[in-house]
Amino acid sequence: MNNPINLISTIILGSITLACTGCGGGSNPPDNGIKVSDYIDAVNLGGETTEFSGLTNRISFDLPATNLTGAALDMHIRGDGEFERQFTKAPSVQHPDIDGVGPVFNNNACLECHNRDGRGNYSFQALTAPQDEWTKLGANEAVFLRISVGPDETCVPDAGNCYCAPKDVPGFSSQLFHRGVLGVRPDSPFTGQADVYVKFEEEEISYADGEKVTLRKPVFEIRNPYDHPSEKPGDNTPPISRLLQQDVMTSTRMGMPVFGLGLLEAIKEEDILALADPDDSDGDGISGKPNWVCDPVKKNILSDPDPKSLGRFGWKANTPTVAVQGAGAYRGDMGVTNYFFPDESIVGTVLHDTYLATNPEDNGQNGAEVSATVVQDVMFYTNTLAVPARRNINDPAVRKGAELFHSAGCTSCHTPSFTTGSHPGIPAPDGTVAVTIPEVENQKIFPFTDMLLHDMGDGLADNRPDFSANGKEWKTRPLWGIGLTQTVNPLAGFLHDSRAGTLEEAILWHGGEAEVAKEAFRTMVKADREALVAFLKSL
Repeated sequence: MNNPINLISTIILGSITLACTGCGGGSNPPDNGIKVSDYIDAVNLGGETTEFSGLTNRISFDLPATNLTGAALDMHIRGDGEFERQFTKAPSVQHPDIDGVGPVFNNNACLECHNRDGRGNYSFQALTAPQDEWTKLGANEAVFLRISVGPDETCVPDAGNCYCAPKDVPGFSSQLFHRGVLGVRPDSPFTGQADVYVKFEEEEISYADGEKVTLRKPVFEIRNPYDHPSEKPGDNTPPISRLLQQDVMTSTRMGMPVFGLGLLEAIKEEDILALADPDDSDGDGISGKPNWVCDPVKKNILSDPDPKSLGRFGWKANTPTVAVQGAGAYRGDMGVTNYFFPDESIVGTVLHDTYLATNPEDNGQNGAEVSATVVQDVMFYTNTLAVPARRNINDPAVRKGAELFHSAGCTSCHTPSFTTGSHPGIPAPDGTVAVTIPEVENQKIFPFTDMLLHDMGDGLADNRPDFSANGKEWKTRPLWGIGLTQTVNPLAGFLHDSRAGTLEEAILWHGGEAEVAKEAFRTMVKADREALVAFLKSL
């Protein structure tokens, strides 16, 4: 088995390859109308927004779309500064412009979950701990747990149940906050709702040629919940805390890249839905389906009686727009209220009420701990980050890998290209469009995603439904920029819980609709596996 310390050293040296996913397919190329010639020579993956400087360093994802000029570029730069802002506890007389974090939270700045606009990572301590040794999540960790109760197997989505939105854990919320400001937990300073610990388990599998690969996955344990301090799971000990009851479901989330988001939001809805085949009517084993979600702008700002939107963002496509995703992260991940989400995530809970009783001055500033202008600047920034240009397209191994990517069936889910339509813009507090983003419109792009949900098998299942997504389904991740992921952040991993440290590991975790494609890769000769990796590293 791999020694964890040697593994991290290898990552830092930059010699570990990068992870991606494969989906669907078989021994013959999928009959989906896609040809290798459609993408083998593609360079400008983000259309006119593409960054073609060839930078391959820590700032490869941290550059503005190349077609931004004038006021738009100024707004992007302002948003960049705000993205890096670190919030502190409210109220702050010395720094009123950066107060508002908490009272419970996971991080206090956007960049702590999205390292240089790329993927987050576990702490170095967690990554290098011996197998089966627990490590406590602390500051600057990019991972957290979604939580909910259920499942309600009879849920029929409608406006009344917000289209089967996850149900909050009573007394907690829909996200577990492991950090807290001073005063929120007098019994456990700087702990939030509970402490969270992680360890890694390993298993070994073999390629058809006998070469072995060690796969790691994280396992989490919740301890010290605020409603029963110092409690942790124990053998044959019935839990007391509401958070530790059997009906509570958890799902890991690792911070993901934020470049190219505006282009994904501008993909025409009808083009995404045209790829859906939820009942596998064509019998190819691929059942991509859309996730219809409750849109908080439609529901809370526009008072729409049918606030349903197509989910596009998040690991399960559970968020409709970049603006909602970002504003939700302000309120959720950082505890910073805003005009999209004016109430704290834990409003009405015993923890929040007790905190306010002794800290009445920290009242969420009437739902506006960050201004509408700041939110709009940051959302414009994440909508207009450049997609890096593709590299090494004339390398024979890369070109062979492009062929293998198709013949293995990867393009059944990783749809290579779209032409974007109009972007809906960023909403103002009254729901009207405050900011338009024409730079991402009418662009030929190559994200390699169909934006749909797919059953990825038991190995990746979190067993937690999220709107239309069931416990085995995940959204197809875009592959653009994946070849630079560990250049930007050497400790980054892949998949929703960052379990995969290499490309091969990520593919080998796939099952369900991706089982045939995974087996196609697993049974390739080594030279072909390396060629497919080379293609993905060119993206």
